[in-house]
Amino acid sequence: MSELREKIIQSSLQLFSEKGFHGVTVRDIVEHCQTSKGGFYHHFKSKDELLYVIHDTFVSYVLNEANQAKKRYHQPVHQLHEMLKSLVRVYDLYNQHIVVFNQEYNYLKQEYYQLIKEKRDSYEEILKGVIREGQRDGDIRIELPTTVTTMSILGMVNWTYQWYKKDGPKTIDQIASTYIDIIFKGLLTEKAIKEYQLSKLSKELKF
Repeated sequence: MSELREKIIQSSLQLFSEKGFHGVTVRDIVEHCQTSKGGFYHHFKSKDELLYVIHDTFVSYVLNEANQAKKRYHQPVHQLHEMLKSLVRVYDLYNQHIVVFNQEYNYLKQEYYQLIKEKRDSYEEILKGVIREGQRDGDIRIELPTTVTTMSILGMVNWTYQWYKKDGPKTIDQIASTYIDIIFKGLLTEKAIKEYQLSKLSKELKF
């Protein structure tokens, strides 16, 4: 990513947070980051595409991390550990992106909304698949409905943006450890909990 492209994104994040999407013009953005309209349009077709890129940045991050977890680990419990860790870390890496997303996503044009929805749906399907595989292997409680379990996890973690502060008393990895501990104690079978506690991944948990 070019330095100017990143400056435009950072300026727009600040301005959208302060004034809202419709309260900010391309002129406001270029003046804020001290560039020209030509510089803006070299990197973005429109303000609408810029809003899409803000959304796509963190959605693509968690989707890529989920796919990497699937490739890196064979056991569903370990895949889920890594997915949860990256899903929480995104609130530290892209906190302002997520705040703007929750504030302005209604203004996404349909074509961009559909692209984001496809990636979010793909992530949900990966998570559901990991849970199903864990149930098949006897590691995740079979009586838990897959869809409700998936949405419960996402609902719990997705609220993090409302209260997480980079300078707060807990680091993002400590928060991720807490989520993993709570979720695993609710999802895993006794056998799976014992096996997980002996794994290297469990040693990463820091409260």
